[in-house]
Amino acid sequence: MTIIEEYIEKLQTPYKSELMRIREIVLEVVPDAEEIIGYGMPGFKYHGKAFFGFDLHKEHIGIYPYGGETIEILKDALREYALSKGTIKVPLDKPIPETLLREIIKTRLSLLRK
Repeated sequence: MTIIEEYIEKLQTPYKSELMRIREIVLEVVPDAEEIIGYGMPGFKYHGKAFFGFDLHKEHIGIYPYGGETIEILKDALREYALSKGTIKVPLDKPIPETLLREIIKTRLSLLRK
């Protein structure tokens, strides 16, 4: 069991499957990503650089592409979500579409490679 799987398994929530889905999509897009727990939440590194985090909150799942630039680039695609400089708030009753999540991950990675 990986560090993120252990983290999710310990949670007392009906949203475990959604958190696992997010993890699985990240690993499909970036198979060699390193799973971490950073700032008390699940995340991923690529070649030693943190590029993505996510966590469950009372009323949403926070998606953290570790940089406001990703959110700024994708702001039109993210218009239905509450946003802050570094956070995408996904309502618990409306999971983020896989295609959008993949786009967030790919955009963040492209910025890391610059």
